Amino acid sequence: MNADMPPAAHTAPRGVAAAPTYRERLSPSLWTLLSAAVAAPMISLVFVPLDATIALIAGLVAAAVILVALVLAAPVIEVRDGELRLGRAHIPARLLGEPQGFTGDEAREIRGPGLPRTAWHLLRGGIDGVVVVPVRDDRDPVSVWVFSTRTPDRVSAAIRRSQSS
Repeated sequence: MNADMPPAAHTAPRGVAAAPTYRERLSPSLWTLLSAAVAAPMISLVFVPLDATIALIAGLVAAAVILVALVLAAPVIEVRDGELRLGRAHIPARLLGEPQGFTGDEAREIRGPGLPRTAWHLLRGGIDGVVVVPVRDDRDPVSVWVFSTRTPDRVSAAIRRSQSS
């Protein structure tokens, strides 16, 4: 560190977001993508009476658009700048309690009959892991956030790190 420069000169400029400590896109499962790709032959059949080449192109374009839309529309889990972001929703990590990760039968119970009625949830089929994070804000009507993740242990650790910083 240069002695002539103040310590603040080595930090990121104000207004620039720091890199996320955790980021995961809840992209659709392979089976969902394969099911969406079945649209290509169906759309092609509609255009066969016009021309076989047009039918082939229309089917391929439609399948590509559907697959790209499914992937881009998938929500993102992110822990960044002291906040937990799930899709468009976000909450400061300081308002969260101890996160707990679950997989297997425990996760299935939490996603189903064990899901609290006051929970905010972001659940995706085909993703086994679930994280449960209590909300410690008395003014918030939501008592807990429950969301799907492929790596419950990593996102829980990122939330804990964000809470301690």
